[in-house]
Amino acid sequence: MMKKRKDFVIFFIFVIINLFNCNTTLENEKDIQDEGLKCCENATDQRLIVEFSSSIVEHEYIIHFNNYYKKETRRKYIILALDNNSEIKNFTIVERQNPASDYPSDFDVIHLYEKTPLKGLDLLIKHPLIKSVSPQRIVHRTLKFLNKDDEQEEEIVANNENDGDTNKVNDNEDDIINYISKHLKLDTRTANLKNKQGECCVAEFQNFRRGLSSSTSIDTSQQQQQQLPIENNVNSHSNRRLLRAIPRQITSILKADALWSIGITGKGVKVAVFDTGLSKSHPHFKKIKERTNWTNEKSLSDGISHGTFVTGIIGSSKECLGFAPDADIHIYRVFTSNQVSYTSWFLDAFNYAILKKINVINLSIGGPDFLDRPFVDKVLELSANKVIMVSAIGNDGPLYGTLNNPGDQMDVIGVGGMNFEEKIAKFSSRGMTTWELPEGYGRLKPDIVTYGSQVKGSNLKGGCRSLSGTSVASPVVAGAVTLIISGVLKKMDYINPSSVKQALIEGATRLNDNNMFEQGHGKLNVLKSIKILSEYQPKITLSPTNLDMTDDYMFPYSSQPIYYTMQPIIVNVTILNGISVTGRVAEVQWYPYQNENGNLLNVSIGYSEILWPWSGWMSLHIVVNEYGQYFEGDAQGHVAITIETPSADDPSEKLNSTVNFSIRCRIIPKPPRQKRILWDQYHNLRYPPGYLPRDSLKVKQDPLDWRSDHIHTNFKDMYTHLRSSGYYVEVLGQPFTCFNASHYGTLLLVDPEEEFFDAEIEKLYDDVTNKNLSLIVFADWYNTTVMKHMKFYDQNTRQWWVPDTGGCNVPALNELLNSFGIEFGDKVLEGYFTMGDHHDMYYASGTSIVKFPKANQSVLIERDLVDQGSEILKLPQNGSHQKDLPEIDLKNVRVKHKEVILGMQQTVSTLSSRKGGRIAAYGDSNCLDSTHMEKACFWLLDALLEYSMTSHVSGLLKSMNRMQNIEFTEKTKPQRLLHNNLHLYSKILDSNDRDTKRPLQKCRKFNWEFPYFLNITRSFINEDPIITNNI
Repeated sequence: MMKKRKDFVIFFIFVIINLFNCNTTLENEKDIQDEGLKCCENATDQRLIVEFSSSIVEHEYIIHFNNYYKKETRRKYIILALDNNSEIKNFTIVERQNPASDYPSDFDVIHLYEKTPLKGLDLLIKHPLIKSVSPQRIVHRTLKFLNKDDEQEEEIVANNENDGDTNKVNDNEDDIINYISKHLKLDTRTANLKNKQGECCVAEFQNFRRGLSSSTSIDTSQQQQQQLPIENNVNSHSNRRLLRAIPRQITSILKADALWSIGITGKGVKVAVFDTGLSKSHPHFKKIKERTNWTNEKSLSDGISHGTFVTGIIGSSKECLGFAPDADIHIYRVFTSNQVSYTSWFLDAFNYAILKKINVINLSIGGPDFLDRPFVDKVLELSANKVIMVSAIGNDGPLYGTLNNPGDQMDVIGVGGMNFEEKIAKFSSRGMTTWELPEGYGRLKPDIVTYGSQVKGSNLKGGCRSLSGTSVASPVVAGAVTLIISGVLKKMDYINPSSVKQALIEGATRLNDNNMFEQGHGKLNVLKSIKILSEYQPKITLSPTNLDMTDDYMFPYSSQPIYYTMQPIIVNVTILNGISVTGRVAEVQWYPYQNENGNLLNVSIGYSEILWPWSGWMSLHIVVNEYGQYFEGDAQGHVAITIETPSADDPSEKLNSTVNFSIRCRIIPKPPRQKRILWDQYHNLRYPPGYLPRDSLKVKQDPLDWRSDHIHTNFKDMYTHLRSSGYYVEVLGQPFTCFNASHYGTLLLVDPEEEFFDAEIEKLYDDVTNKNLSLIVFADWYNTTVMKHMKFYDQNTRQWWVPDTGGCNVPALNELLNSFGIEFGDKVLEGYFTMGDHHDMYYASGTSIVKFPKANQSVLIERDLVDQGSEILKLPQNGSHQKDLPEIDLKNVRVKHKEVILGMQQTVSTLSSRKGGRIAAYGDSNCLDSTHMEKACFWLLDALLEYSMTSHVSGLLKSMNRMQNIEFTEKTKPQRLLHNNLHLYSKILDSNDRDTKRPLQKCRKFNWEFPYFLNITRSFINEDPIITNNI
C-alpha cells in the first residue's frame, strides 16, 4: 500500500501550478481626452517578482473515479467504501458549487478524519471503481512590485535600426495570402487603417479588417524605446548594450494582420483562458462568450491583471491587439484575488471545458511535478477530446532539463520564449524532457518558440502593459492557433492536437544560433502554418524528423561522434498521429544505405504499445558494430515505421501509414582508453517522486533537486568543457555490472542519491584494482540531524516527513568506497577559499573526508570551512525555514575549521604487484553543477582526470598536499536516516522493505534490427508518409 501512496504523500513541496512571470514591466497609460485612446509616453517601469508557496489541505483528499458518475452515485460509492469499517465514520463529501456541479464528474473531494492513520485511505484505494486518491493542494502566489528606481540603475544605449530579419517571411507573403484566400474562398477586400499622427498605441480595429503589410515600420521619432529584460542572474553585470526598438504590435510582427485582411479573425473558434479572470466591462474585448468562476470567491473579475493580459494577447480588439479578436473567449477563473488555487478547481474546470466543446485552451502555468497523476491524466483526457492544449514550457532557463508540466507532455504544445533579437530568451526553459531518465533519454521539447520578452498586452482596466516570460509566449501561440483554425473551419474534422502541432512545427522557421533543445522546431510562422493546415491531409509525422549528427542544431548529438564499443546513443522520437486519437505500431524496419556506410550501424527500436491520445513514442538505440571499429566518416540509413490506425469513416477499416526517420551518424575510430569517461547516470535520482532536497542549502527559492543530474541537463557546461578538452563522455544507465571496464579510463561518479547493489560494489573494486579503471567521486552533504530539521508534518498521513536522502547518499557511497579505505563524514560544510594563486573556490554544502589511505603516493588537501549544518540547526524548525536562511558574509564573519576536502590514491592490484587504477574523492559537487554554481571547478576536474588517466599529479595539487600533517581521528560517519522512504521509488531497494535490496537488475540485451540494405545514395531528407488501406 505504501507504493500506491507514494504519488501523493510527498508532493506538497513544489508548486504544481505555477504562473510564469520572469520579468515584468508595467506601462501605466495616460488617457488622451480627444481620441479616447491610451498613450505610452509617460510609462512607469516596474519589475514584478512572483513567489509561490504550497501546502496540503488538512484532512482533504481528491477521490478520482474510473469513470464519470452523477453526484449521488459517486456519494454512494464513497459511503460503501468507508462505511464497512466501524473506525471510519467522521467524513464528509465537500459540496462544489460551480458550473460543472450539475454534470457527471470523475472525482469528488472529501474531508476525512481517521482514528487509525491511513485506514480510510487504504479502503478508498482498494475500491474497484476508484482510480486514485490524492491530497487536495492549495497554492499561494505573492506578487511584489519594485519601482525601477529601487533597483540598480543602468545605462542603456538604444539602437533604433530595425532588423529586417525580424519580420521576414521566407515565402512570399502576398503569394501565401492569395493562395489561402483562393483555396479557402475567402473575401480579400481590405479596409486599411492609418494611425493618427503622434499616436503611440494602435486604435481599435474597424470591422477587424486591416491592410496587408509586408513589414513592420517603426517610427522612432514617436515610439518610446524600451529596454529588453535583464535576466535574473546573481553574477550579472550591467553595462552599455545596443538594443533594437521593440515593435508595438506582436500581431503585426507575426503577420496576423495579413490574415485579418482576408477575413480570418478567429470567428467560429472557442478559446479558453485558465487564469485569474477578466472584468465584464473591459473595453478591449467584444466576444467574451462566458466567464466562469471555479474559486471560492463570488467575483468573476481579475484582481491581479495576469489573466487580463493573457486574454488580451489572444483576443483584444483595441490598442494592444490580440490575434483572434472575433473568437469566442471563455474565461475560467481558477485563481482568487488572493492568488490561491486548488487542484480540484482545475479538474472541475477541465471537465467543464470538455462539456462546452472548447477548441483551444491556454495554460500559462506549469511545474516540475509530472507525477501528479490526476492533473496529468485530465490533460490527456482533454487532448483525447480534441482540445488543443497550449502551455508555457517554463521560466527556469538557461539551464537544460528544466521543462515544466504539462508543456512537456507529448500531446501538449509546449511553448518557449524568444526576444525581438531573434534569440532564445535566457529565462526560457530548455529541454530535454526528464521523465525517461535515468535508463532512457529525453524527448524533444519545447515544440516551438515565439516572442515572449517585452510583449504588450491588455492592462487591468484598459491600456497596455508589457510582460516577459513563457506565460507571455504561450498565449501568443494560443492566439495564433485560434486564428489559424478559424481560417480552416471547413477542415474541422481534421483539427486535433497532433494535426495542429504538425502544422506549427512544419511551418516553423529555424533559428540560426540555437539547438533543438532550446528552440524546438523553431519560431512560430503563422502564414506558413495556416497554409499547411489549409491543405492538410491526415498523416503520421515524427518529432524530431531525423537524426543528423553533422548538424549543430542537433546538439548534443552533434557534439560527439560515435565509435565501436561506445554505450548506445539513445534517440527518443515523438510520433504525432494526425489520423486518429488512437493507433498502434504495426511494423518497424531498419534500412542501412550500403553506399553510405549504413552497414556499420546496429539499431535497436522500441515503441509505445498504443498511440494515445494522438501521439506515441519510438526509441532508437544506435551503436557502431565491429565492422566500423577503424572507420572514420558518416554512416546513413533510415528507419521505416508503420502505424495502424482506424479509419475515421469506418473504424473497422484499418489504415497503414509508413513514415521514415533518416539517420546520419558521424563515426570515428575507437578512442584510446585514457580519453574515455563513463558518467554514472543510473544512481542519480530526482524529484519527483521523492523528497530529494537541493545540493546547496544556501539557496532559498529552489528547494528540490529536480533537474536529473545528467550531462545534457544541469551538467551540460561540464560536459561541454570535457569535450573541448578532448575527452569522450558516455552515459551509463544501468548498474556497474553492465559495462566493460577495459574500455574506459575513468568512471565519473557525481552526487549519487541511489543505493548500490552488492554485486556493483564487488565489481567496482575489481575493476579499479585489477582492470586499471580509475574512479573520480564528487560527493555532497548528508546529515540526519539537518535532514530531520528540514522535516514537515504531512496532514494526510499525520506523520513527520523528512528528505529521503541528503544532497548525496553518503552512507551508500561509503559502502561503495569502504574496500578502498575511504569514507566521507556527516558535516555540512561551506566556505570560500583559494587553491593556488588563481583558483577561487566555493564549497556549497559539501562534506569532508574522514578516512583515507595514507600511502607514499597519496594526496590529501584541506581547507578552512564553516560548519553550515550547525548554523542551520539554530534556525526555527518548520516547513518554511529554508526560505529564511540569513544572508551572511561567508568570507569574513563565521568561524572556520580545517577540513579534508580532497583525497587522491593510487591502488595496488590484488592479483599481482602491479599498480591498479587511481581514485580521487572531493566532498562537493556544486562546482560542477550549473544549477546554483558560484565558482566553477572545471580546472580541478581537469587536474583529477590528468591524475586518473595518466597518474600524473599536477604541480598545484602536489604543492597543497598535507598528507604528512593530517591525522584522521575517529569521527562519526553518516548513518541512514531511520524510516526514510527511499525504498518506495529506488531501483535497488525492495519497495516493501527498506532494509532489503532487490535482486540484481539484469543488463539490457539489445535486439538489433535485421538490416534491409539499400544500395543507393540517399539525399538526407524525409519523405511524405505512405498511406495504405488494409481491411
